[in-house]
Amino acid sequence: MLQVSYIRENRDKVLERLAVRNFKQPELVNEIISLDEERRSTQSTLDAIAAQANASAKQIGELMRQGQKEQAEQIKSEATNLREQSKSLSEKLSVIEEQLQLKLVLLPNLPHTSVPKGVSADDNQVALEYGEKPSLQANALPHWELATKYDIIDFELGNKIAGAGFPVYKGKGAKLQRALINFFLDNAEKAGYREMQPPIVVNEDSGFGTGQLPDKEGQMYHVGIDNLYLIPTAEVPVTNLYRDVIVKEEELPIMNCAYTPCFRREAGSYGAHVRGLNRLHQFDKVEIVQVAHPDKSYEILEQMSSYVQSLLQALELPYRVLSLCGGDMGFTSAKTYDMEVWCAAQARWLEVSSVSNFETYQANRLKLRFKGKEGKPQLAHTLNGSALALPRIVASLLENNQTEKGIKIPAVLVPYTRFEYID
Repeated sequence: MLQVSYIRENRDKVLERLAVRNFKQPELVNEIISLDEERRSTQSTLDAIAAQANASAKQIGELMRQGQKEQAEQIKSEATNLREQSKSLSEKLSVIEEQLQLKLVLLPNLPHTSVPKGVSADDNQVALEYGEKPSLQANALPHWELATKYDIIDFELGNKIAGAGFPVYKGKGAKLQRALINFFLDNAEKAGYREMQPPIVVNEDSGFGTGQLPDKEGQMYHVGIDNLYLIPTAEVPVTNLYRDVIVKEEELPIMNCAYTPCFRREAGSYGAHVRGLNRLHQFDKVEIVQVAHPDKSYEILEQMSSYVQSLLQALELPYRVLSLCGGDMGFTSAKTYDMEVWCAAQARWLEVSSVSNFETYQANRLKLRFKGKEGKPQLAHTLNGSALALPRIVASLLENNQTEKGIKIPAVLVPYTRFEYID
């Protein structure tokens, strides 16, 4: 959430950066500034009345000690009027603050100055491309047919149990899942991340803190009787570990990772492009999260991007890195890189990771601050990235590595799978 003071003091810059996002409600900025002016004016009047009431109370006490009861009673009557004014203004202030909050949560984060202007994914910029696309034999199969051929993923069985988008992994398919999770976690630990095992349900405060609520409630599974939400990513519970916390400056950056299942309704997702593992309602993912000093966060963003790329290189997967345009970025992000792998049988790029810097947007909602030995607390920056999401990694491994002998497992995974081929 943007800070009101920043919006007020940088109105033109805010409007300029929102235009990079192709934001459709720029009038919100003026509405927020107007409400903030009304809030500050009301608060000022309320403070003045409180000061006057305090002075009257002292004056009444002094007059009573001097025996001037009639004058004291007159001032008491005035004090009663002040209390009524104060109550009325307090109620007005609460309404204004509520309206201001409702407006503020509708404003997305401001894109970093390096973010290109654009409307959709077509306007994203390719930052780099790595690796050679494999050449497959003429009878190469897409991963959903390979999954059936080798009996490693059962989409129909999952559909029977839960519905479409909930596959069942079997045999070597289940072992490949476990191998990838352990490989990603081990590498995260080597890179300095501390492993966490958070809850996979969160409350409304947690959803608000990282920006999923009220923006994406329609995409989240809601446990109505307990008013909890199944997590769309480990970013939500891991970042919320630091809600309402003041950390020490010397503790930064704080680096955590977590493996969790993730749940997304993906409403409106239909068609051939979402077949098989391309888009699921439940999937596994290892997430990396950092709490950083504002002066270091963009350096850390580049480090996180390089780290995710190192995993893709180790898996021998061709990939590209996209710098997302303003119109394609998430609501809370200030800058995002997407990593896409080449899926050979489908002949298309599939997103497997997003690495984002949220600057102070989440921290302001979370009240996540840091403090040095001197000076007052200030908002930290938060970052997160997928490292990695499994379904499309599995899809690309199956498609890119299919041979006459079977599906060849990348060398780095063999110590985890304890087999070299799916056959």
